[in-house]
Amino acid sequence: MAIYDRIGVGYDATRRADPYLVSRLRHHLSLRSGQSYLDLACGTGNYTAAIAEGDTRLSAIDQSSVMLAAARKKSRCATWIRANADSLPFAAGAFDGAMSTLAHHHFPDIDAAFAEVFRILKPATRFVIFTFTPEQMRGYWLNEYFPRICERAIDQAGCLDTPNRLARVGFRNIASELYEVRPDLQDLFMYSGKHEPARYLDPRIRAGISGFAVNPYDSEIAAGCARLADDIKTGRFGSVVARYRNDLGDYVFFTAHKS
Repeated sequence: MAIYDRIGVGYDATRRADPYLVSRLRHHLSLRSGQSYLDLACGTGNYTAAIAEGDTRLSAIDQSSVMLAAARKKSRCATWIRANADSLPFAAGAFDGAMSTLAHHHFPDIDAAFAEVFRILKPATRFVIFTFTPEQMRGYWLNEYFPRICERAIDQAGCLDTPNRLARVGFRNIASELYEVRPDLQDLFMYSGKHEPARYLDPRIRAGISGFAVNPYDSEIAAGCARLADDIKTGRFGSVVARYRNDLGDYVFFTAHKS
């Protein structure tokens, strides 16, 4: 069973397309009317549906039937397909751009998935990825309360090696843009509570975050939440935040060109 089949039920209660992130995805993709784009591992289709406007043609793939069932209710402007990222059911050169948001850390074979994206893109087009790096995750104050969960995520991020993997399959001119979590963030992913720590005390929010929902550390979650609640109440939380302040950004957009 796909990981997101396990957390797909109720996922949209806390996960939705954030307008600022949508604007940056649209910018980096350089969307043009009448062209075709792919959303790789679309989940419940929040970002696909947000971008599928006018006569822009969107195709979206995901491995989770639960996620796709929710996605199909959101937009008739997109084509929703159950498929694996490392075996895309499209012809070579079929798309004018592709994107993936907070997904490729779940791919069994990242190199094969990136090679497939390279294959289905036309020349002089872009692949845009919204993700995180291990250095960024070490700067999350979440490490203070949920160290094993964060360590597991950091190890996972270290295996991504996103820019080098993109280059190995042929992408060039790989650029990055840092993203810092904004107070008005609407998509409640891993570090969405950076400015709203009480969010992590809500089990409904944790259920929509794979790092919390799919892990073997239930006792750490209980203890970490209790300590976090106490630190918020007593005001100690401010000193914790100060220790983790950094200028590495919280997430990153990678833009890779097929030249």
